[in-house]
Amino acid sequence: MTNQNVLDFSPEGALGRVFRVDTGSVWAEALDHELLTRVAVGSLVAIQGANASEFLVGLLDRVTRDVYEDADGEMDEVTDNDVPEARQRDLLRVVLIGTYRTVEGDRVNTFKRGADSYPLIDASCWAISGTNLQKLMGLLSQKVDPERRLNLGTFVADASAEAVADGDRLFQRHAALLGSTGSGKSWAVALILEKAKRLAHPNLIVFDMHGEYGPLTEGEEPLAKGFKVANPGIAEGDKTEVLNLPWWLLNQEEMQALLLDRSETNAPNQAARLSHHVRDLKLKALETDNRSDVIPHFTVDSPIPYSLADLLAALQSDDEQRVPGARENTDKAGPFFGTLSRFIARLRSRTEDRRYSFMFDPDPETNEYEWLHGFAEMLLSTDPGIKIVDFSEVPSDVLPVVVGVLARLLYEVHFWTAPEKRTPVTFVCDEAHLYVPETGDGVVSQRAVEVFERIAKEGRKYGISLMIVSQRPSDVSRTVLSQCNNFIVLRLTNDQDQALVRRLMPDSLGGITAALPLLDVGEAIVLGDAMVLPTRVRLHKPDIEPRSATMDFWTDWGTKKVAPEDLTSAVEAMRRQSRVRAIAVDVAENDAVEPFEVSTVSNDAY
Repeated sequence: MTNQNVLDFSPEGALGRVFRVDTGSVWAEALDHELLTRVAVGSLVAIQGANASEFLVGLLDRVTRDVYEDADGEMDEVTDNDVPEARQRDLLRVVLIGTYRTVEGDRVNTFKRGADSYPLIDASCWAISGTNLQKLMGLLSQKVDPERRLNLGTFVADASAEAVADGDRLFQRHAALLGSTGSGKSWAVALILEKAKRLAHPNLIVFDMHGEYGPLTEGEEPLAKGFKVANPGIAEGDKTEVLNLPWWLLNQEEMQALLLDRSETNAPNQAARLSHHVRDLKLKALETDNRSDVIPHFTVDSPIPYSLADLLAALQSDDEQRVPGARENTDKAGPFFGTLSRFIARLRSRTEDRRYSFMFDPDPETNEYEWLHGFAEMLLSTDPGIKIVDFSEVPSDVLPVVVGVLARLLYEVHFWTAPEKRTPVTFVCDEAHLYVPETGDGVVSQRAVEVFERIAKEGRKYGISLMIVSQRPSDVSRTVLSQCNNFIVLRLTNDQDQALVRRLMPDSLGGITAALPLLDVGEAIVLGDAMVLPTRVRLHKPDIEPRSATMDFWTDWGTKKVAPEDLTSAVEAMRRQSRVRAIAVDVAENDAVEPFEVSTVSNDAY
C-alpha cells in the first residue's frame, strides 16, 4: 500500500484472523489479546478482501471466549497417558456493512455500502482506529455531494470526524426520529430545522403538540414562522398567526367520526341525511358565487364553504317533518322523524363549545371562497420556509381528526399542484403516537391514521415526506414506520420500543440496538439510506433550544416557591382554555373581582 491509501495496515498489527464465514456475519479468532482489550463492541473492523486492494468493513458485534480441549503434541504421538489440555481463545463476530477499495478502475479510495464478496478463511482483520479511523470518516463525509450535505454532529468513535448525512435521501424516503423522553429528540428536530433554514427555499411544517418549538419562532430573525390553532384566548392583533380549520374542510368520513355514534340504530339515516344536505348546501354556495366552472365537478367532500346554520336547520326540519296521512286532513311522522335528534344535539354541543371555536366558530373571513387560496399559500409557500403549527390547546378528544384534516388538506393541495410546479415539503410529526397510533381508540383516531398511512405509502411520488418523531415508537402505526428508510434513534429504555426498532433493522444490524438504553443525551444511532455507514453519532446542540428542558426537581424544590397569583392565573387560563396571564385586582379594595386583563404568556413563563 502507498501512503495515499485511506486504510493502511501492517501485518503485525492484525487483530485476528477469519475462521468462519456465513451469510450474516464473519467470525475471527483474536491474535492480539492486548489490543482486543482496547477495542469496544461497536467498533469498526477491516477484513482483508479477495485481493490486496480490497477491505471489507464491518461492525464488531460480539466478543466471546471459547474454551476447548486439545491434546498435547501431534495426533500420531498421542498415547493413553496424555491428558488433554484446556485452551482458551477469544472470538469476534463482525457484521459486514461496506467495502473499501484502494483502487477501483481509474478511481482510488472508494467506499460502497454492502459486501460484494466474502473474506477467505485465515484472512487477517484489523481494528480501524487512530489515523485510519479519521481518514475513513473523512472519506465517508466526502461521499455526499456538497449541496446535499447535512451535518448532524460528530462520530462517537472519532470526535474529530463529522457525521454527514445525505439530505436528499433523509427526507425523500421518510425518516423516524425516536427516543425516550429527555434523550434529546427536540434538540435533534431543532438542529435539523436549523440546518434546513440555511437553504434558499426550505419547506417543512412541524406539527407541535406541546408548544415546545415556540422559541424557534421568536426574535428579530426567527428560525420559523409560528401558527397556533385558534382558541378563545387568542389576543386581538394575532390574526396573522392564528390558524382556523373551519368545519367545511372536513370530508364526510371526518365529520361522521366527530359527530356520529355508530352504535345507534339511526346512524345510517344520520349519515345519509348529513351527506345529502352538505352536498345541497355546497351546490347552493357555488350557485350563489357563480362558480359554474366548479359545479359539474365538485363532490360532497370538495372543500367548499357552506352555512353551518343552514345545515342545522335542514337536519332539524328532517327530524320534525310530518307528511300527509292516509286519511284526509291528517298527517303522520316523516321518514326521518325523530331519528336525527341525538345527531343534532351532538352537532349543537360542538358548535356551542368554545374549545372548538377554531372549527365551528372561526373568523367570518373563512367562509369566503377565496380564503382557502390564502390558507394554502400560508402553509405551503417557501416564504416562510419553515412553519410550526402549535396544537397544544386543541382538545385531546378531537386532536387526531384536527391534525389529520390539516395533513390531508395540505397533501391534496400538493397532489393537485402541477408536477413541474412542486417544491417538496416535509411534515415533521412531533409526538406522532398521539395521532398516528398503532391501535386507535375508535373512528376518530382511525381517520388520522389513514391519512398518514396514505402519505407514507404515496407521498414520495408527489414530493411529500414524513419525519416521524416519537418517544413511544411501539405505539406508532407499524405501516407508517415500515415506510421509513432512515432512522435517528436516541436512547430508548422501554423494552417494547427497543424490540420494535430491532425488528425494523436489517437482521445483520440487529446487534447495534443493544446500545440503545446506554446512549447519552444527544447521542444517536443513525442508519438508513441517508448514511453510508450505520454508526453512533453525537448530535450537535442547536443554537436555539426548544422549550423542552427537563426541570430540576430537587433544585427547584429548594429554591422556588409557588406564588398564589401564579395559581390564580393558571385557574383563569384553564377557564379560558388558553395559556394567558391574568392580572388580579385586590378583592378587599374593590369588593368584587374586576375583569382579568389578558395578555399572551411569554416564553419565559413556561
